[in-house]
Amino acid sequence: MRFLLLILTALSAVFAPEVFAASGGNNLDLTSSSAGFLALTIFVIAYVLVIFEEQLHLAKSKPVLLAAGLIWIIIALVYGNTDQAHLVEEGIRHNFLEYTELFFFLLVAMTYINALLERGVFDELRNSLVAKGLSYKSLFWLTGVLAFFISPIADNLTTALVMCAVIMAVGKEKPKFIALGCINIVVCANAGGAFSPFGDITTLMVWQKGILEFSEFFVLFLPSVVNAIIPAFIISFAIPSGKPPAIEGATGRVMKKGGKTILVLFLLTIVTAVSFHNFLHIPPVFGMMTGLAYLKLYAFYLKKVENIEHNLDNDVPGSQPKGFDIFDKIAGAEWDTLFFFYGVILAVGGLGFMGYLGLASQFMYVELGTTNANILVGILSAIVDNIPVMFAVLTMNPEMSHTQWLLVTLTAGVGGSLLSIGSAAGVALMGQARGYYTFFAHLKWTWAIALGYAASIAVHLAIN
Repeated sequence: MRFLLLILTALSAVFAPEVFAASGGNNLDLTSSSAGFLALTIFVIAYVLVIFEEQLHLAKSKPVLLAAGLIWIIIALVYGNTDQAHLVEEGIRHNFLEYTELFFFLLVAMTYINALLERGVFDELRNSLVAKGLSYKSLFWLTGVLAFFISPIADNLTTALVMCAVIMAVGKEKPKFIALGCINIVVCANAGGAFSPFGDITTLMVWQKGILEFSEFFVLFLPSVVNAIIPAFIISFAIPSGKPPAIEGATGRVMKKGGKTILVLFLLTIVTAVSFHNFLHIPPVFGMMTGLAYLKLYAFYLKKVENIEHNLDNDVPGSQPKGFDIFDKIAGAEWDTLFFFYGVILAVGGLGFMGYLGLASQFMYVELGTTNANILVGILSAIVDNIPVMFAVLTMNPEMSHTQWLLVTLTAGVGGSLLSIGSAAGVALMGQARGYYTFFAHLKWTWAIALGYAASIAVHLAIN
């Protein structure tokens, strides 16, 4: 304990305020201090580890969780030598509230998706597509269209995984088709997620922040279509001709009891969240939590029914089947992703508290110009990840018109398609279609995706 106190005392001395200037409000400007440089270094190291998650087999949440804690420790040590120590607690609480709203919103959405997966809803869709006996080119276009229109509701990651399962099932004899199909799915899923508050984490963040109303996102529909269709059209010429061979066991119903009802409840939950926000002026997360109650009550009924059916079938009253358990679906949420969001939001929030986001805002939105800055956000999203980039923009909160807020929402959503590592959908498919869909297979078509990216921006600026 004494050793720990000595370390904290030494750190406090090292991070004692040097020469500070106001960085907006009463916060100290730490951007030129040793404390600021150390915090920035910690964040960069943590994010490098995130980028190489696949190679290191280190869950992405671990480095950013540690980075968030260390950055706020540094801030607390600096402010402990001033009469403004109370600002640290206020800063943490502000960022933690941002995270909490996002956490519970995503937890409900993930629970519904897990319930739909367990009930076989997506397996039913996959089997019906595989059984149609379509040509490779028809499957390429159909999976892309479905990815575009399902992702606004089911999120781009889940949609991409389901469509990739279709591509993998029918394209075993055509590795090139699998690679091209996966590229198209990633682009279409990200484009579809860009015009819906539910389609991507970044659009959800913008909506929850109250910057854009629910209906305003849909003006991005046409730019999103352009973003998806241009690369799809170009890539389609490389799709092999012919039909895949028939697949045994790809027909028959696999959806379990209650699958359709849960899908309806999910849509009702979305309606509830939107209504809470639009008519009651309550944060949409409360609507989502109310919607979780719909699922929990239906899960109670479903479990009772399955218990009765199990006992009748087995003639063993009281024996317990492995039926529908709502808490299994909650436990099956993507916890690594949820904790990753915590680390990112708190770490980026800490850097913003130090003044770094103010510097970035000055450079991007004043020196480069608003439109150029928002285009750059999309490119950065492909390299870094759209979540920290969008959170940084929201924290900067530059003065922009609705057209420009829509532009940055579009670019952050579709910019990740430029590289396979630029979006959750791309990273997930590299794992699911390992050996077929790779970083370099995607990079080969980045020029075509970039054409769609540029065209979608042009269309948005022209019509919106």
